[in-house]
Amino acid sequence: MKKTSTRLADGRELVYYDSRDDAVRDAVDQRPLDPISTTSEIRHDPLLGDSVAIASHRQGRTYHPPADECPLCPSRDGRHSEIPDGDYDVVVFENRFPSLAGDSGRCEVVCFTSDHDASFADLAEEQAALVLEAWTDRTAELAELPGVKQVFCFENRGAEIGVTLGHPHGQIYGYPFTTPRTALMQRSAAAHRAATGRNLFDDLVERERTDAERVVLESDQWVAFVPYAAHWPYEVHLYPKRRVPDLRALDEDARTEFPQVYLELLRRFDRIFGDGEPPTPYIAAWHQAPFADPGRDDFALHLELFTIRRTSGKLKFLAGSESGMSVFINDVPPEAAARRLREVATT
Repeated sequence: MKKTSTRLADGRELVYYDSRDDAVRDAVDQRPLDPISTTSEIRHDPLLGDSVAIASHRQGRTYHPPADECPLCPSRDGRHSEIPDGDYDVVVFENRFPSLAGDSGRCEVVCFTSDHDASFADLAEEQAALVLEAWTDRTAELAELPGVKQVFCFENRGAEIGVTLGHPHGQIYGYPFTTPRTALMQRSAAAHRAATGRNLFDDLVERERTDAERVVLESDQWVAFVPYAAHWPYEVHLYPKRRVPDLRALDEDARTEFPQVYLELLRRFDRIFGDGEPPTPYIAAWHQAPFADPGRDDFALHLELFTIRRTSGKLKFLAGSESGMSVFINDVPPEAAARRLREVATT
């Protein structure tokens, strides 16, 4: 992998990740952009104990542009985009409309491919491996920023999820705090350690592998399963078999095997509801341990992949119980979801 860092016209950082060592990235951003001015603010909720990012400048972000005006496509034929070069493998750049900025963290955009009409599931294994390297490198880079305590790499796909740019891309958030969901996992892991002397994540993965009813696929280095108490209609958790706290700690065997396993999962997701159905909307979320945290070594890196589509033409909405009380009601039994995801194997 070759990494080339440059700056856009408004001062934001942009990084090219290339599979070829001889790639030259010297294109200059020709746009007459003003310096970025953000109003991001973190406010603490004293009742729930969590934090909310207030970011009014995001009201003006790009919203469903036509394909020939996509800001994530390469700059070609006289049209200038967020990526100055006329082609690229993988690109990461600071978000022009960040939810978190400055002392309040950092937001980045990850473009998985220059092909506007592709999806992550369409990538070759070599390209997916390059994305993994970019995620890992950004985790390492953001870990060095004084305002970042936890890094979250994720992809939102589909209009139903709320995606406003159709180009295949994801995002990386550098939070200035430990997120509530991670804190809940850490508390559960600490309680389990105190009660049993064992690691909660290890026991959870071992239980799923032993029971096997909810296992979707398993390889030498990875295991994917629908969790026993799945919140979403179709939800898969992907764990490396050797527990590590974050992407930086994955060994070469796990890195080598990841593209094949992950691409297979994504392709199965697109087949859940049968041929002729539109692509399945999903969220893919990497859960990594916060930095410099006393419970860090007990945390397990894993990816959670889920869709809000519960059946053909119907979505799972977060209504009263879910949104008002955080009590999920799942219409699809996890065992049935796992069975369906095994049935639609593409390999």
